[in-house]
Amino acid sequence: MSRHYSNVMFTPSVKQAQEENGSRRAYKSLERPDTTPEPLTQHEITFIRSRDSLYMASVSETGWPYIQHRGGPRGFIKVLSENEIGIADYSGNRQYITVGNISSHDRVALILVDYPNRRRLKLIGRMRIIERTDPRFKSLEDEDPPAERGLIISVEGTDWNCPQYITPRFTVSELEDALEPVREQIRQLERENRELRERLKSQTHSPISLRER
Repeated sequence: MSRHYSNVMFTPSVKQAQEENGSRRAYKSLERPDTTPEPLTQHEITFIRSRDSLYMASVSETGWPYIQHRGGPRGFIKVLSENEIGIADYSGNRQYITVGNISSHDRVALILVDYPNRRRLKLIGRMRIIERTDPRFKSLEDEDPPAERGLIISVEGTDWNCPQYITPRFTVSELEDALEPVREQIRQLERENRELRERLKSQTHSPISLRER
C-alpha cells in the first residue's frame, strides 16, 4: 500500500471503524505526513500493462457511485508516465455516465485483477478527458473502430489486495497456453499408437511380446 493511498482513504470515520474492529494499530504504522503521490513501481507498471480488463468507479454530482467494466486486448491500458495511465474510450451503450461524472468530479477508483494468479491491484486517481485532437491521443488508440476520446488518470495511490477471495478464472487465450503441453502429450501418444498399429499389421503372423514394445 502506498503512503498516499492510506492518507487519502483512511478518513476519520474509516480510522474509527479500524479502531472498533482491532486493525487500527497495524494500519497506523503506514501513515506518513506526506501528501505527494508516489510514482508507480516497476512491478505495478508490468502488472498494469499485462491486464486485459479493469473495473472503474466514479461518482455523480448527486453523490451516487457508478462502476463499469472496461476491456480490450492485453496492454490496452497504457502507462504514460511514472504516475499516469490512460485508455482509449470506444463507443458502447452511449449512456456516457462515466464521461458525465468526470465532468463534475474527477476522482476515480480502479481495480485490476489477475484471476489465474489471484492478484489484485487497486488504484485511486483523478481522471481527465482528452479529445482526438490531443497529441497524446494516438498513444492510447490501438484498434478499430476509432475511439471517441481518451481517458487519462493521474494515479494518486495504489494498494495490493489480499488474494484470499479471488476465484481463479481463465480467458480462452490463457487456457490455450495452459493446455498446449497436454495437447502435445496427446499428439505424442497418437503418434505412438499409429506406430504400434503399423507394427501389429506387419507382424500379424508373429505375436508381439511385451519386451518388444
